[in-house]
Amino acid sequence: MGSKLYVGGLPYATTESQLTTLFATHGTVESARVIADKFTGQSRGFGFVEMSTSEEAKAAITALNGTQLDGRSLTVNEAKPQEPRSGGGGGGGRFGGGGNDRNRY
Repeated sequence: MGSKLYVGGLPYATTESQLTTLFATHGTVESARVIADKFTGQSRGFGFVEMSTSEEAKAAITALNGTQLDGRSLTVNEAKPQEPRSGGGGGGGRFGGGGNDRNRY
């Protein structure tokens, strides 16, 4: 198990220092990041915390998963690696055809 944790269900007003404080009671927090919308800057309601050891990460998951923070239920689990995104041109997926028979004669 790694030491990077996914934290979901965060109240939108949660700051990175609050996230650090919450997890620091379970071990050394290497980093804490609240993910924000890149256009509005508004929190997206989730973040990531990196603990210094996997034992501390396990302790934080056990202690915090399912608990309440400002009326919202937290989801805390091991972070999964980010899947590569396909970018730019190259067709596929986004604007595929199909389903519309309007232009048939």
